[in-house]
Amino acid sequence: MQSPDPLALLYGQQLTPDDAVRLAGETLARCDDGEIYLQYVAGESFVFDDGRLKTADYSCDSGFGLRGVSGETTGFAHANEISEGAIRRAGETLQLLDPAQGMRAEPPRRSNRHLYTDANPLDAVPFGEKVALLEAIDAATRAKDPRVAQVTASLSASWSVIEIVRPDGFRAMDVRPLVRLNVAVVAESNGRRERGSFGFGGRHLYAPLFEEANWRRAIDEAVRQAMVNLDSVAAPAGECTVLLGPGWPGVLLHEAVGHGLEGDFNRKGTSAYAGRIGERVAAPGVTVVDDGAIADRRGSLGIDDEGTPTGETVLIEDGVLRGYMQDRLNARLMGVEPTGNGRRQNYRHAPMPRMTNTFMRSGGDDPAELLARMKTGIYARSFGGGQVDIVSGKFTFSCTEAYLVENGKVGAPIKGATLIGDGPTALTRVIGIGNDMALDEGIGTCGKGGQSVPAGVGQPTLLLDRLTVGGTA
Repeated sequence: MQSPDPLALLYGQQLTPDDAVRLAGETLARCDDGEIYLQYVAGESFVFDDGRLKTADYSCDSGFGLRGVSGETTGFAHANEISEGAIRRAGETLQLLDPAQGMRAEPPRRSNRHLYTDANPLDAVPFGEKVALLEAIDAATRAKDPRVAQVTASLSASWSVIEIVRPDGFRAMDVRPLVRLNVAVVAESNGRRERGSFGFGGRHLYAPLFEEANWRRAIDEAVRQAMVNLDSVAAPAGECTVLLGPGWPGVLLHEAVGHGLEGDFNRKGTSAYAGRIGERVAAPGVTVVDDGAIADRRGSLGIDDEGTPTGETVLIEDGVLRGYMQDRLNARLMGVEPTGNGRRQNYRHAPMPRMTNTFMRSGGDDPAELLARMKTGIYARSFGGGQVDIVSGKFTFSCTEAYLVENGKVGAPIKGATLIGDGPTALTRVIGIGNDMALDEGIGTCGKGGQSVPAGVGQPTLLLDRLTVGGTA
């Protein structure tokens, strides 16, 4: 089924693109910078739990956010009605700003790049086939092992059309699909119950999620993790050598280091990395980048939510701090170029500097050799929830799959392990960087300032000479 015209969904019958440019010019006349951010978004989610379809939701929403910037001050208003009257009423909020004193900011550079399909995943597969997929996953997961006691399979998609309209006549549109499949398992044996889960997705249509090899791999991984945890022993406590697996464990890097490299925290001097450009902040060999221009990835955007094209930003190079992630406001105030990291959850929010796909590049070490180096320690393969203090970088992360290591060999799985430390210190303790960098499977969501956005993480296998492990043994 062909998707509707994105412009028609945004503007409807009450407004034209020319009207929007005119209104941007009038409402933002006294501002240094700003835009009208128009959005239409539709989403659906299905949850199959306890052998039956428990949730089948569909929603759609549209509206605009009007932002004006004067100096360091931002005025913002939004409405779920896209019309001239609503934009004019929102513009009254900006009259509270002091008039701009400087020259108006230049518009973003233009880009024709397409990183993902414009097609709507919600329309690509009939309802019955979506339910049938979840039924098949439920049946196959239960058949996998008699210890599987509970299965939850979920499928979700969204399709968002956004356009940025500036008073200088600049207009830029992005059409953003996003899909995800998740399988969660509870296994039970001898009165003990443990969990395992696996998910994947990205900015594409449903087709890869419906490929049997892919959803069966999700089942295999979820069941495997649950069975591993059934055999787990209590985690030890104390400081020890830690080996982090590739891919999703990069969420620790994202939280403990990535947020501290966002422009607003550094402009305000509240980050541990503020004012340290050109200084060594990590071990030699550590290179961290943010790249919002990787095709089909969950954190990727053709343009950010201010109209700036995304791209690769080198944050740390060979252990030396090279730059920060910037939106337009913080870049202007810091005298640098925006990096395409101005993001917002939706039209109800003003943009701020946010990560896209943030990862550490590969090194030259064989992962097997890194394991062999360890006398004793912990191998953490997957993480669950965590907490981070963005100012200091202090973190605690719970391991959902981890193992003891003895004399260079992986031993018993452990339960209740928590990694504790701070990002700036942890980066200086990296003593081995694998040659196996992997991005996550497409499941990450990043929270900041009350806003959530899709994000990607990644890293190679990493060996850290010591981290504090919280355990129960």
